[in-house]
Amino acid sequence: MKRAVVLGLLIAGGFVAVTTVVRVNPFRMLDPIKRNVPVWSGPDVARSAGLSTDELNNIDIYRAAHEATVNITSTVLRRGWFMEIYPERETGSGFFINDQGLVLTNNHVVSGSSEVRVTLPDRSSYPASILARDPQNDLALLKVTPKKPFKYLRLGDSDKIQIGQKVLAIGNPFGLEGTLTTGIVSSSNRTISDENGRELEGMIQTDAAINPGNSGGPLLDSLGNVIGINTAIYGRGGSIGIGFAMPVNRAKAMLDDYQSGKKYARPRLGVEVLPVEGDLAEALGLPRAGGLLVQGVAPGSAAEAAGLRGPRRVAVVGGYEIGVGGDLITEVEGRAVERRDAIARALSRKRAGDSLELTLFRNGRVMKLTVTLGAAVEDRL
Repeated sequence: MKRAVVLGLLIAGGFVAVTTVVRVNPFRMLDPIKRNVPVWSGPDVARSAGLSTDELNNIDIYRAAHEATVNITSTVLRRGWFMEIYPERETGSGFFINDQGLVLTNNHVVSGSSEVRVTLPDRSSYPASILARDPQNDLALLKVTPKKPFKYLRLGDSDKIQIGQKVLAIGNPFGLEGTLTTGIVSSSNRTISDENGRELEGMIQTDAAINPGNSGGPLLDSLGNVIGINTAIYGRGGSIGIGFAMPVNRAKAMLDDYQSGKKYARPRLGVEVLPVEGDLAEALGLPRAGGLLVQGVAPGSAAEAAGLRGPRRVAVVGGYEIGVGGDLITEVEGRAVERRDAIARALSRKRAGDSLELTLFRNGRVMKLTVTLGAAVEDRL
């Protein structure tokens, strides 16, 4: 009996000590429930100040550019199994380049069309006429008659793009109008084949998502200037992070010719080249600074007419066959060759009939050669 009394006194004393001296309330665990305190927390005031500078840049560009980006619907006449003709609708994107209704897009968006319509973000729709085409660069210029001034985009300089710079693509993928995707310039000077097997040279590669329906829409830099026209994706069905855009400088020659009333003819040099420099150039008996070594000259081309020389024999270097003995192009239009696309870049600012100045290394001496450019035909570059 005494033990039970002592044990009871010890328990009671311990409870008093804990609750009075240590001041721990065993029932405080119920306080959040009693006081209705939330089990999660957030900022005191929700406001847009939480957006990063990059996010604000994206938002500003989209607000300015999406109203100038349009949906293009073309009606194409197809032939069925029983040779019957039926109309089929195809869609793509485009963008205004001035407030008078001129729209730039891809040629394949309107190729073979009997009727073309342009739909603005406000759902207003206009019939469009095709003013100019450049199939080799997959470009087309459309015209709609405005009932009001259109918002338009400014054309940037695609020669100044840098790998790694941010880009934004706007278009109507799968008919989902006004879609914005962002990414970077993944590479440049890519060559791809279009649906007709024609090679498109000097393309901008980007990881900004480009899907069916994006074709013809603008690829923008962080200032909102157009640096490319979204053209193709790698793979069927949708984006896998590899998309391609035609550099906007390719469109400027077509636009200039349209403005001056000329029919645009894409220039063609007609030469195949291989970039060489450093140890490889010295091994071939060429200046270490290198350049573009001519590997072939197309018969009947401007290069042949001007006297460019191709290889006289083949050498095996590092397991690869290289044509040697031909001209080494060291400068194009007075600029040292530092990129493998130096000729393509120069041609993007030219048209058929223009002159192209080349500096060559031939037989141990430097010489200059002026080439009058020919016109590319539909299936040749």
